[in-house]
Amino acid sequence: MTWDKTMPERPVVAVAGATGAVGREMLTVLEQRAFPAERVVALASARSSGKCIPFAGGELVVQEMTESSFEGVDIALFSAGASISARFRDAVTAAGCVMIDNSSAFRMDDDVPLVVPEVNAGDLSRHGGVIANPNCSTIQLVVVLSALAGLAPLKRVVVSTYQAASGAGQAAMDELYTQTGDFLAGRPLVSDAFVHRIAFNCIPQIDVFLEDGSTKEEWKMVVETQKILHEPALRIAATCVRVPVLRCHSEAVAVEFDAAVSVAEARAVLLATSGVTVLDDTAAREYPMPALLEGTDDCYVGRLRADESVAHGLQMWIVADQLRKGAALNTVQIAEALLGR
Repeated sequence: MTWDKTMPERPVVAVAGATGAVGREMLTVLEQRAFPAERVVALASARSSGKCIPFAGGELVVQEMTESSFEGVDIALFSAGASISARFRDAVTAAGCVMIDNSSAFRMDDDVPLVVPEVNAGDLSRHGGVIANPNCSTIQLVVVLSALAGLAPLKRVVVSTYQAASGAGQAAMDELYTQTGDFLAGRPLVSDAFVHRIAFNCIPQIDVFLEDGSTKEEWKMVVETQKILHEPALRIAATCVRVPVLRCHSEAVAVEFDAAVSVAEARAVLLATSGVTVLDDTAAREYPMPALLEGTDDCYVGRLRADESVAHGLQMWIVADQLRKGAALNTVQIAEALLGR
């Protein structure tokens, strides 16, 4: 079913999960980008009802999210977890509201477009009231791959991620802080948010293991990238690792093409791509680093070089703030694209 309701020029917007890290970032992005909302509604669980959240020079009073919360709402930005999204989907769409969901609940559903506006905004034409926001690590990868695919067809992609603690939520960030202090002070370390200690360590497991030995995070990167790029046969190998960084995901990427692509050609295309910033001056030791890119919106690319292990290969390093482009910003950009349509 294709959505046939017209979006008003100044829609009413609800943020579901407004008190969480991504929900608060959504509100920040709405304000910073001057999104033309008639009104913004902050929704969360009953325990957060009545709390006040700063917004646009004033405050929003958080309301408990119920099935009736979406009456009179045009766009609902969801960051409340997959089970909550699944629970409220019918209530949202029955109210004539479009759900833009940041969870994994609907990403691989055939009738739900999975959208990165710089890459496949055209897929919005077939939404039926629900649009999915991709996984954070997928988003920064496909923005770059989509640009490079214009030079030659993609043949194979190998990606290793270095994912920040904040990708697992505020409790995970707090654990990194606490464990770092405890480690330096010689105190015992307690791990709750992660399966192993995160301080001064790398954990090669994000999400649960699957039968083939990969993790669900790695599976997401493969199938989501294929869906967004409309390349179901594209060969992708992913290894996802949690690292002791507070914010911004990094990725080491090797791309094999069907035809020759030079480093100069790749750099020129990326320099001209919206949402991409090239930081690639080896003489000046300039390259993207997560500690320097917190709060930014672009996907940053550096360490561009030929991959001599294959006939037509390039290697690169990609960094993006996963709370911004990897979550809140991309969600708001989808909403902006809906208004543009």
